[in-house]
Amino acid sequence: MQKTLVIIKPDAVQRRLVGKIIKRFEDKGLEIIGLKMTVISEELVKEHYSAHVGKDHYEKLVKFMTSGPVVMMALRGKKAIEVTRKLMGSTFGHEANPGTIRGDFAISKRFNLLHGSDSEESAEKEISLFFENGELIQNDQSGLKWIYDLSGNPTDENSF
Repeated sequence: MQKTLVIIKPDAVQRRLVGKIIKRFEDKGLEIIGLKMTVISEELVKEHYSAHVGKDHYEKLVKFMTSGPVVMMALRGKKAIEVTRKLMGSTFGHEANPGTIRGDFAISKRFNLLHGSDSEESAEKEISLFFENGELIQNDQSGLKWIYDLSGNPTDENSF
């Protein structure tokens, strides 16, 4: 099982889309193992988005991400990063396909509702940045056998 981080950004929180967004991930079968609402400090936002330092949008991004509360989610599931990013849709809402979260709820380039980890390495780093030891809860869900085919070899791509 893979872990990933999703940040429901201030625009989605202000638009009261949190429940609808969480429902999409849960409906797909991803397990929430960490969930909290917070206002991210400027220092933490700058650390998180350090790869964007020097880019034209960096200062606007920092200002936006510290402008109000966000909801942090650590999710777990098979191919969680890939599945999460597909559910989110293209980065810019006007380019996102209908049926994706951004395709259904976003149109802006800057206000794109969500952040999601793009690799296992970034997921591990991001989760540790926003969740402390002991804040993640992994509960063996009995319903997993109805989401994934767990009867075969766990490394078999066809066992989904």
